[in-house]
Amino acid sequence: MSWPNIRFDYSGVSVLITGGTGGLGAAIASSFLESGATVAVTGTRPSASEYDEDLRGYRYLQLDVEDRSHIDRVAAQIDRLDIVINSAGVAMFALGLDEADPDVFERAIAMHLSSVQRLATRLAPLLSGSRLAGGASIVNMASMSSFFGMDLLPAYGTAKTGLLGLTRALAVRWASQNIRVNAVAAGLTRSRMTEPLLANSELSSSLLSRVPLGRHGEPLDVAGATLFLCSAAASWITGQTLPVDGGFTVAG
Repeated sequence: MSWPNIRFDYSGVSVLITGGTGGLGAAIASSFLESGATVAVTGTRPSASEYDEDLRGYRYLQLDVEDRSHIDRVAAQIDRLDIVINSAGVAMFALGLDEADPDVFERAIAMHLSSVQRLATRLAPLLSGSRLAGGASIVNMASMSSFFGMDLLPAYGTAKTGLLGLTRALAVRWASQNIRVNAVAAGLTRSRMTEPLLANSELSSSLLSRVPLGRHGEPLDVAGATLFLCSAAASWITGQTLPVDGGFTVAG
């Protein structure tokens, strides 16, 4: 880890990270693992050996978040849980699909919103039994498209906007069960999905010109915010969305 002035200790804590085989999910998974947690990650492939990434040290569970039966099966395979990070998904335009197409739009909603509600609901009974200091936590991965209309992302952006509402609703519903629910809204952060955007120098420079801190995000930036929100230091924070964006959302 690369935080010189802070250390997280999640020894004995059980964490599930959807989409933990790559991108921001992988950085979050690695950070929890290095902090002592027992970490399960999900991916779409049949086994961990089919990934280039070294997934030894994690429990691997196959999950297609568009498939309800997959969600139910993953939930049934878990017997103890303290933290859930909902990071699975991909912007449809990155797959070469037109997000304005109604069928593609429905897929995006299922992938980034409906699946989160279904999985969280299935896992809530386990989370309510957590003895984690500060309470059990769910952290949802939101986006800058949760706040702004973006031409390339009508479906992804709509789903990620809905995710903020879901975060608030679940936070209120499950507060009495000592389950906190928050979201992290990542700015443009280096990952496999954002490579095409960062490779476009004109677009990258245009976006960067609005970031007061003067750089694009790194996966560890998002991981740090996520570990904080799951910690006892955040025990009175629930239903909130934390932008991790270098100041993008507050710049004129």
